[in-house]
Amino acid sequence: MAEGDIIKIRLESIAPGGDALGRLDGKPLFVEGGAPDETVLCRCIEEHKTWARAQLLEIAEPSPVRVKSVCPFFGKCGGCSLQHIEYNTQLAVKASILKDSFLRIGGFETNVPQLEIVPSAPFEYRNRMQFHCLREKVKNDSRSFGLKGRGSGEIIAVTDCPVAENGIRKLLREGRDLPLPPEKDRFTVFSCNGLFLSENGVETGKIRLLDRDVLINAGVFFQSNVSMLEKLVLNLIEIAKTADTTLPAADFYCGVGTFALFMREQFKKVILMEENKKAISIARENLMEKNAEFYTLRDTAWEKAIPRNKLKFGFAVADPPRAGLAHSFALSLARDGPPLLAYVSCDAASLARDSKILVNGGYKLKSLKFFDFYPQTAHIESLAVFERRA
Repeated sequence: MAEGDIIKIRLESIAPGGDALGRLDGKPLFVEGGAPDETVLCRCIEEHKTWARAQLLEIAEPSPVRVKSVCPFFGKCGGCSLQHIEYNTQLAVKASILKDSFLRIGGFETNVPQLEIVPSAPFEYRNRMQFHCLREKVKNDSRSFGLKGRGSGEIIAVTDCPVAENGIRKLLREGRDLPLPPEKDRFTVFSCNGLFLSENGVETGKIRLLDRDVLINAGVFFQSNVSMLEKLVLNLIEIAKTADTTLPAADFYCGVGTFALFMREQFKKVILMEENKKAISIARENLMEKNAEFYTLRDTAWEKAIPRNKLKFGFAVADPPRAGLAHSFALSLARDGPPLLAYVSCDAASLARDSKILVNGGYKLKSLKFFDFYPQTAHIESLAVFERRA
């Protein structure tokens, strides 16, 4: 096989990242836009020693799980990668990728708990989106922003987005403009139940999450699927009930303090740690500093901020970015972490890697859940719960 070769191949599955996977003489071949159990004609566009990538040309035998995408920009926009696959299969595909990550990266051969899948509404779920500025507007189109194209730097002035919450869809359909940040190439909007926030516009507001008001800011990270966030919070509340509530709890990578807001009534104190100063400032307002202590530090400095044996936690939640826990912090948790630890992850590979460190340090993996925060995409959000081995 060489670049430019036309290949007929049977695709087997979906790989991490969303491309379909087939094998040619044992060599993995990744095909964007393919589906499991279908035969395609494709052109090799990238050839490596151990793998190759190909462009889909024609579907010779369509997959039984292939569906017609509902978005006219699917395949052009870089947002969704699985909209051509029916939703229940998407769930099964991502659950399989998560379990496989624990096997290959984490080294879990037989002791992975039964994986529970928590589905989402497949469309109109996304409350938070990032748009890119269109400094040079498209002819006959007044839009000044759009979404990044797939596999290119092109910005597409989309007129709809079926995965977006209704307020964002309305904005796109009506072609309304937004004030663009003067020194940034991209900006974030947030829409939920009539509230609309945008960087360089109205940035701050409150949403109702279960029975609490939560202050958020468009420029500070917040979960993009509020309905699924509520399900996750309810899970964490139930898990926390089994912890030693006479000791403080910790909210690592706390963001605006969402999890701590729901935990603080169960524990004598909640410790919040986050490197983003703006997020910590909002967290202080959300918790009104009641029964809470705040640290604005990188995760590599947290161990020194609270020295070993100075403060013991009964429970901790960690919700790191895609890269996962800092290695030094993962080792610190493995050695001195609380009896019960909940790890919220947005990347299966980094979760599996960190889980291996935690288990080698004396934890056991008690439960694993896949929360489908991002239908139609290959992104995998999950909750792993660890407890100290006796």
